Amino acid sequence: MIPLNDLKKAAEEGLALLGGEDDIEEAEVFASSNTLLLARLNYTSHIPSNGVEEPKSVVSYGIGVQAVFREGGRRKIGFGSETSDISPDGVRAALEKARRGASNDPEFKSLPRPTGEKRKLTNYHDPAIMDVKDDALPAAGWTVVNGALRVFEKSETLLTLVDLPEKLPELGLIVGGDVTLIGERIATVSTAMPEVQTDETTMVMSFITSMVEREKAKGSGYAAGTRLADFSDEAGREAAENAIAGIGGVRLPTGDYNVVFGREAVMEILHHIVMPGLDTGVFYAAASPFMGKLGQQVASPKLSIIDDGAAPGLVGSKGITCEGLPTGRTELIKDGRLVGLLSNWYESQRIQNDPKAKEKLGADPKDWPAAFVPRNGFRYAMGGGRHFDTQPGTHATNILIPGDVPDTESICRLVGDGIYIGRIWYTYPINGLRAGDFTGTVIADSYVIKDGRLAEPVMPNTLRITDNIMKVLGDITGVTREGKPTLVWAADEIVYAPEIAVKGVHLDAIAEYMDAI
Repeated sequence: MIPLNDLKKAAEEGLALLGGEDDIEEAEVFASSNTLLLARLNYTSHIPSNGVEEPKSVVSYGIGVQAVFREGGRRKIGFGSETSDISPDGVRAALEKARRGASNDPEFKSLPRPTGEKRKLTNYHDPAIMDVKDDALPAAGWTVVNGALRVFEKSETLLTLVDLPEKLPELGLIVGGDVTLIGERIATVSTAMPEVQTDETTMVMSFITSMVEREKAKGSGYAAGTRLADFSDEAGREAAENAIAGIGGVRLPTGDYNVVFGREAVMEILHHIVMPGLDTGVFYAAASPFMGKLGQQVASPKLSIIDDGAAPGLVGSKGITCEGLPTGRTELIKDGRLVGLLSNWYESQRIQNDPKAKEKLGADPKDWPAAFVPRNGFRYAMGGGRHFDTQPGTHATNILIPGDVPDTESICRLVGDGIYIGRIWYTYPINGLRAGDFTGTVIADSYVIKDGRLAEPVMPNTLRITDNIMKVLGDITGVTREGKPTLVWAADEIVYAPEIAVKGVHLDAIAEYMDAI
């Protein structure tokens, strides 16, 4: 990776270079260096495989320039970047692209200005990930695979399905997924904030799916942290244990069920349905299911949602945003009331100057200044770090959902009879995000709940959720205390997901192919 001091120097010298341009009113320089190490895992007991199939690395660095140009009596805003060059020549190349692509934006007010908040997080990264050795990535992959295989080998349930231990491979045991290590370095500076801000972030993550293919059983496991020394075989063990527990799954009919959403299912619903609706830019576009509800009840009093990008030790924490502003804690939903939104600088300024803001928000933005503090302006690139060639979007960091139910057993007792939905996928809005209607397919880690206890497993891919998010949020009856860091594929946010009980969720049975014809 490019040393942090080199990035800092490049940003500082880049701003000085831009200051010599007569037509630039204000400017911002952003330099970054990212390393993404990825090991694809694919163990199959009955087909020849390598286990750790595809260790690879992606390294990127460069510089981005955003500038406000004066052209006659008009202002134009442009952005340009240069890959693999943070020298003055790279800055000049990025500037030329910004100038060629500059356009008038009547809603643009200014580049970011200080918010008055102070930075809370410094020196929180893991040097071992920044300077990881070549053999560490395959070793991490095998740690996970071997964790799963040890669970399979010792399983009494699996041994009852075959005559001898050496026949276990006949069951079609599968371990797949990935282990990912990310290191990020950034430096940013602007006319309005002339002191260079720097940040370094590290993450190590694994998401695993295991199967007992002959028995049509699937299980998942995941783990995330900020330090390589804390990495373990947890995700592999969990996935194998859940796959074994899924043997003997049953089909259930269409109906309305009391449900406990497991952690991965909570993450899916938040990432794809809830959090997009809590984005200031989505409110500006009048596309949120929470339109006109600022300050009003939008969910059960049991639900609170917080985004905290400066919490020490949490996986999604950052010292500063990619706009050079401090991260921090933003309350989004408090005891069921909508009280805040995720914002970057541009969207925060835009909504507060929108003549239709009161209509869109349901409240005068001047009465809610704390609702739009720009703590979430990041230059993310689909799970690969913070990138110089991307303009700031609005992204969550650590999503926290406090609860008061002690554990899984307690929340199942709260439901009584129903379904525990552990993992879903293909979760997306129906009829547009604003309508609130959504669907998602139940694919693993799910069980019938009888008399407050987990009973027989639910067969994967036999149920689909079809409901409305406002109804689901309003019908929450309980939230567990513990939130586990849960991963979103190709995203940088981390949901510290609890388990959530909801009454009357509509589920549709998915017909078997032979039944359908």
